[in-house]
Amino acid sequence: MGKGRAEPGTPKYIANKIKSKGLQKLRWFCQMCNKQCRDENGFKCHTMSESHQRQLLLFADNAGRYLSEFSYEFSKGFLFLLKRQFGTKRVKANKVYQEYISDRTHLHMNATQWTTLTGFVKWLGKTGKCVVDETDEGWFITYIDRDPATIELEEKMRRKEKAEKDDKERETDFLQRQIREGQLKESTEKSTDNGTTKELIREEDGKLSLNLKMDTFKKPAVAPIKNVLSTVGSDRMSMISKSSSRKSEKRKISALEEIIQEETKKKNYMRKDYWLLENIVVKVTTKTLGLEYLGKKGVVTKVMDKYGCMVKLFEPKVKLKLDQNHVETVIPNVGGRVIVVNGMHVGREAELIKLDADNFCVDVKLKSGPATGKIITRLPFEDLCKQHIAES
Repeated sequence: MGKGRAEPGTPKYIANKIKSKGLQKLRWFCQMCNKQCRDENGFKCHTMSESHQRQLLLFADNAGRYLSEFSYEFSKGFLFLLKRQFGTKRVKANKVYQEYISDRTHLHMNATQWTTLTGFVKWLGKTGKCVVDETDEGWFITYIDRDPATIELEEKMRRKEKAEKDDKERETDFLQRQIREGQLKESTEKSTDNGTTKELIREEDGKLSLNLKMDTFKKPAVAPIKNVLSTVGSDRMSMISKSSSRKSEKRKISALEEIIQEETKKKNYMRKDYWLLENIVVKVTTKTLGLEYLGKKGVVTKVMDKYGCMVKLFEPKVKLKLDQNHVETVIPNVGGRVIVVNGMHVGREAELIKLDADNFCVDVKLKSGPATGKIITRLPFEDLCKQHIAES
């Protein structure tokens, strides 16, 4: 009589249940049939079964479709776990993967287009689903939440912080202006006190006299009518000439204003809403990557899709994929080399010759392009950035 299944409650039955509970070896798992075998013999018997052969024929007919479906399901489950459990925090990729495979029903990576976890992490960075960076400890990832509600909330918070910053700057400027006016007034009063003043003294022997002269009433002389007409005519001509001169002045002013407006429109037309260029030094301003990267400086090594870039930090020496909203320009000291990143002379190298911190602008001298040697005044901070000079 053949040996059957173990009866419930027997030691053999309990041992089989313990073996089937938890994770099994990946090499004994068949993704097409979604079957996990416990040992090599069981997996060999499964591969020789008729059902497995039918699944292999289906896979051979359209291998690309099955591979893309498995890859999509794997990435979807991985990103869902990353968003739900870790949010937008920077976390080690292997830690997320260990959490993902702890579920017995997970889709295995060997059935996807990625052969290693490193390849999958690089794919997440290239497609913009995560911010990835490689360190000595391994690959780290940060989930990018592209939910419209989350993006709108972040934009509102950014506008609020900017408004608060502008209010603080205006208040600081007002206080500084009041201090300057108070110092100027105090210095004026001191100079007046130091000057010589003459005291008015009334002489005792002096007499006061009052002289009242009553002029007799004289009848006004009547001018001839011709003189009156000529006077009125001359006054009228003078008024006409004055009004015409005023009109000509107004015409000149309006023409000048029109030229200024055209130049302003031309400058605004040359401005773009993106400013990233290669070989410029930028500073990280986002907190989503962690406080250890906030305020760190690095060089832009690659620009992607105009609004994204790859930044290589100076310290720690890691590479980050960032958006232009997550970085800001760096202004060097006077005499430093800069690159114009926006406006009419975008991409031109220049030398910083004057820094006006109160008005947030600088004066630069162009070092490249057709306008080499030209001095540009009152260039805003956001229109130029420090140039990275490689060490020889």
